[in-house]
Amino acid sequence: MCNYCGCREFPLISRLSQEHGDIQECAGALRRAIREGRHGDAAPLLDELLTRLLPHTVTEESGLFAELRAEGSLAAEVERLCAEHAGIHGVLGTIDRATPDWPAVLEALDRLYRHIDHEEHGLFPAAVIMLPLDAWDRITPGQPPAGLPPEDRSAAGRPG
Repeated sequence: MCNYCGCREFPLISRLSQEHGDIQECAGALRRAIREGRHGDAAPLLDELLTRLLPHTVTEESGLFAELRAEGSLAAEVERLCAEHAGIHGVLGTIDRATPDWPAVLEALDRLYRHIDHEEHGLFPAAVIMLPLDAWDRITPGQPPAGLPPEDRSAAGRPG
């Protein structure tokens, strides 16, 4: 994860980035279990990954991606990322537990790694530039207005 553009100062980006780290950690454990032939460990790790991944994707698509789609500049990129979500979920969510296709899981994990990297180093920094502050307020309810210094947050009627 990058730390140079400041996009993690936005609460939603911070949350999504933390979730990306958790997802990657779980995906790495799953990858190791598969490669080491520990398939008895792999199935529960796949379940754990899906438990983390599915709500994360809903948050991205219903919040940040919806605002980016409405703004328009990155709409094509958002559609591509949503298609990647569907493809990754389509593999990971439909693995036959009786006869799992572990090579397909490994391929989906590779795609997931590239997908997260693209969001972290491309989409998230671009979103900070492209979205107006009122969009951030809509997708992070209860948070201080994005971009306000801490001393101005209480004056805006929001906790600091």
